[in-house]
Amino acid sequence: MSQTTTSAITKALNTPQSKYYHDLIEQITPGGVNSPFRSFAEVGGHAIFFDQAKGSRLIDIDGNEYIDYLGAWGPAILGHSPNNVVKACQDILARGAVFGTPHTLEFEFGKLLLEAIPSMEMVRFVNSGTEAVMSAVRLARGYTEKDVIVMFEGGYHGHSDSVLGSSGHRSSGGIPSGTAENTAMAKYNDLDSLEATLKQNKDKVAAVLIEPVAGSMGVVVPDAGFLQGVRMLCDTYNCLLIFDEVLTGFRMAFGGAQQLYAIKPDISCFGKALGGGMPVGAFGASREIMNRLQPIGDVYQAGTFSGNPVTMAGGIEVLKTLKDPAVYEVLEARADRLFKGLRSSIEARSLPVQLQRVGSMFAVVFCEKPVRNFEDSKNISAEQFALFFHYLLSNGIMLPPSSVDAACVSFAHSEDEIDRTIDICHSAFNRVFA
Repeated sequence: MSQTTTSAITKALNTPQSKYYHDLIEQITPGGVNSPFRSFAEVGGHAIFFDQAKGSRLIDIDGNEYIDYLGAWGPAILGHSPNNVVKACQDILARGAVFGTPHTLEFEFGKLLLEAIPSMEMVRFVNSGTEAVMSAVRLARGYTEKDVIVMFEGGYHGHSDSVLGSSGHRSSGGIPSGTAENTAMAKYNDLDSLEATLKQNKDKVAAVLIEPVAGSMGVVVPDAGFLQGVRMLCDTYNCLLIFDEVLTGFRMAFGGAQQLYAIKPDISCFGKALGGGMPVGAFGASREIMNRLQPIGDVYQAGTFSGNPVTMAGGIEVLKTLKDPAVYEVLEARADRLFKGLRSSIEARSLPVQLQRVGSMFAVVFCEKPVRNFEDSKNISAEQFALFFHYLLSNGIMLPPSSVDAACVSFAHSEDEIDRTIDICHSAFNRVFA
């Protein structure tokens, strides 16, 4: 997208302080961001710097307020800074941010998590989704004494070497060439492709790693029977099934996608919504598998800040809140209201726009047909999305600055905010397809 086009769309958005700090921080931080997702590289223009986040709203350093569907890339399921989470974290912070020793909050949070996810008998806490998946992959290899991990094209599982080097749309330098030798790829929503990959690597596969709903190529929903078929193939070919629920976990159901689709994975990974804004990751499995971890077994995993008391305190409050079914009723109602409004606008003009959603996780995808796999996602128009994104941004709506990554509805969004979003999206469609 050209800078001229971007400027024409964003001229109504007054962000001089953001522009100033964007130019300043680029001198000390590559691209001006501490995670490439935060960059506006795909949509054009400069990133917006924020100062406050509360409920469903973000406020930037220039004082502009936005209805937020970025949701901090997933964690803000209850909205930003829920009062009970803030208080719990403040209370424990006054007693100590990190002990470097066991503490009772680890037990309390772990017990709540295991009650919510019946497929797990034991859990380890880490600090991010990347750490959770990285540790789960190592555990699977250690437990099975096999090396190959099967993934699906277009999936995203964090930035560790073993899952990034062959992930399709996430190219990366600095990964040893030999890393890809122990990673095999299959096509999402294609059981024949998975079986062919498993046959080709027979007796070498430690695990199949999958996002049950693929959140980084347009919120791709599994076809009926697909996840069940993946489970059966893992059993047939004697390998483990790892569910990467870093994004889907607790967002679409209290028990995650595995509850929604009635699948029992061997190892599960969580993050994002689990901590409600605190830096957290977790992975868990049966007692037999988890006991391969040190200090009981021979698989090494560690972290200075893993299970730190501030994160545990925040996570406890999040799970206690999410345990109420009424939270998911509200999330579903708000997301459904949003999609009904958007669909009426799209269908009235037969626009080439797809609406893809599971629970409160959604994407507005600019292409002719629904996205079912990575190949389909290549047809998404990044240029049309950029126009849409900037129109919404200039009218006080924040989406992820990416044409393929999931947006999120939170418990804090009101019906009035949803209706305002629908109206602005209607005008945005008119601008994109003028």
